[in-house]
Amino acid sequence: MSFHPVLLLGGSGAIGRQTARAMHKTYPDFPLLIGGRDLSRAQSAAAKIGGAEGVEIDTSCPNLGLGDREVSAVVVLYKDHSLATLRFAQSRGVPHLSISSGVFEIAPEIASFMTAPGASAVVLGYEWLVGATTVPALHLSKTFSQVDEIRIGALVDEQDVGGPAVAADFEHLHHLLPAALTRRAGVYIWREGDDARTTFLAVDGTEIDATGFSSIDVAGLATATGAHTVQFDLGMGISSSRREGGTFSTEIIIDISGLDHSGKALHTRSAVVHPGGAAPLTGMGIALLLERLIGMDGKPPVAPGLYFPYQILDAAHYLTRLEEENGQLLQLPLR
Repeated sequence: MSFHPVLLLGGSGAIGRQTARAMHKTYPDFPLLIGGRDLSRAQSAAAKIGGAEGVEIDTSCPNLGLGDREVSAVVVLYKDHSLATLRFAQSRGVPHLSISSGVFEIAPEIASFMTAPGASAVVLGYEWLVGATTVPALHLSKTFSQVDEIRIGALVDEQDVGGPAVAADFEHLHHLLPAALTRRAGVYIWREGDDARTTFLAVDGTEIDATGFSSIDVAGLATATGAHTVQFDLGMGISSSRREGGTFSTEIIIDISGLDHSGKALHTRSAVVHPGGAAPLTGMGIALLLERLIGMDGKPPVAPGLYFPYQILDAAHYLTRLEEENGQLLQLPLR
């Protein structure tokens, strides 16, 4: 089966390169369009990626400047304040996936979907590293008959800085929203000030200073599991692998409490770890979403609708690919 190319907007950055690498690993001949405002830069990035073509994008045009060029899906790797890319995807009836909005600014995208709910699949890909928290957490929650509390601790190594687009997104989020969306005792609140300051233990047991982070993972996990308490905390420092003398990695600590299937109290502590840092784990998630969204795996494409990544990604397939990427889902001792 042949497919039109996937349009990667912002694909010249670190996450774009990792997304292309992850896609080419499974589908080496799949065509990609690397879109940007600067044609020469987009073409240069496409040449480095291989199997890709650089195209100039003009968000002031209804067709983004692509004319009648067909695409299979639109992926946006930066904050598109204009939503021109979403309107383009809906006009073509192809899936749209964006990863850079904060939980506090998704109303325009939801409004666009509600106006044309049958146009295409729209994925709110703002979960931490595009499913790296929610997919494993929901997989782990199956050992519980009742989930009461989920605490997420994301550790970003201070050397894992990403590219300029990533830095700009974080600056945007921290500037506009210092408070952190949290579910506490069944009620959604916004933690700020001292209430947002906390600590969590890294994979090696080191205590990490952290601050509450307003991730859409909180709303997704609370809704999917029914947990009365869900919080997401973000810390920066030295990752466990680098502290042991190796290279940096990214760590996501998943702490779940509740009841097992016999009704007894159960508490588990796990971690998602990737030795390449945040970008390759993000790229892997995007590639797996695209595979499923447009039916690259031979199954029917995802129907029009509004989705979290975890509603599309198969946990077993995700965890298998994670292992192939030298990542791990670790069971950690309780401390």
